[in-house]
Amino acid sequence: MVHLYKAYGLRFASNVVIPALSLLSSEGSNPDFIFQTGTLPQWVSRALNLPAKQVPTLRPGISVEDPSFRLTDYGAGQFFQLAYLDGTRFLVDCRGTQVWGEPGPGLTQGDVFVYLLGPIMGFVLRRRGRTVPLHASSLAIGGQAIALFGEAGVGKSSTAAALALRGWPVLCEDVCALEQGSERMHVLPGYPRICLWPDSVSFLFCVPDALPLIVEGWEKRYLQLDGARAQFSAESLPLAAMYLLAPRSDDPGVPRIEQVSQREAALCLVQNTYMNWLLDRGQRAAEFDGIAKLVSAVPCFKLTPSIDPARLRAMAELLELHAMSHTCRPESPEIGKPLESDV
Repeated sequence: MVHLYKAYGLRFASNVVIPALSLLSSEGSNPDFIFQTGTLPQWVSRALNLPAKQVPTLRPGISVEDPSFRLTDYGAGQFFQLAYLDGTRFLVDCRGTQVWGEPGPGLTQGDVFVYLLGPIMGFVLRRRGRTVPLHASSLAIGGQAIALFGEAGVGKSSTAAALALRGWPVLCEDVCALEQGSERMHVLPGYPRICLWPDSVSFLFCVPDALPLIVEGWEKRYLQLDGARAQFSAESLPLAAMYLLAPRSDDPGVPRIEQVSQREAALCLVQNTYMNWLLDRGQRAAEFDGIAKLVSAVPCFKLTPSIDPARLRAMAELLELHAMSHTCRPESPEIGKPLESDV
């Protein structure tokens, strides 16, 4: 049986149910790609018999490759295998129209879905070349989108969750797909969950196990964007402002928001595009040109959070009010809705 879904602007068909996503009607256009898990399809068997070559995965500014991930090219760019330390692996064709995945030893389909909705979707977006994928979270505030980006561990997802708990719909977290609209850059919706580390769950809910695990055996938990505690924005929205999250600080003057120059914003965004090590010189130049146009059209600010989790509410309030000044639609939830941990 075929199940149809949509994430990051892409419709795809799956041979299994994916619990994190909502089923689509079978009507409409053909899927952008097909996802399969389980028995090896014929195209995967053929791909694995082609000459193989490991692809470097060094990120700009990083001198050592990630030991938990290996990318292999089969048939001189016809197919790619993405393999993870736990044994989970995926095969993707060169155009991003076919994806197959299997869990590692002792793991389940749930483990496959975690990778599929994160890095594999980022890889597919890269192969299709239609969008600029950022390492970022995005929310709908005042009827337009804001994006939160920065280094791993600075709190993009926890900041998005803090705002979500104040009533603002979430478009995506971790992978933020941008697509040029008729006049402005738009953020495409991802899927209706925010994945959080236990310490972030503790910041938000006072205890580390207040939310369900994304899958048994993983540390991360998820906030469901189903309208109960928090909402999901299923429609793409124009990007109104970007916020670079700086490392947490013990300065008594934080949280603080400061203007960022277009040059600094562009340099930071280049470092935070998804899987940017995949780009050749020409693609990298084209992406930098696109980012330069983006920062000239969309204001960018630096948000410095406090190292003290008790300041999370103050940061959410500051960001909420600042973002509202850069959006213009009236249909907005009541400002100042408390976090659940404040009730």
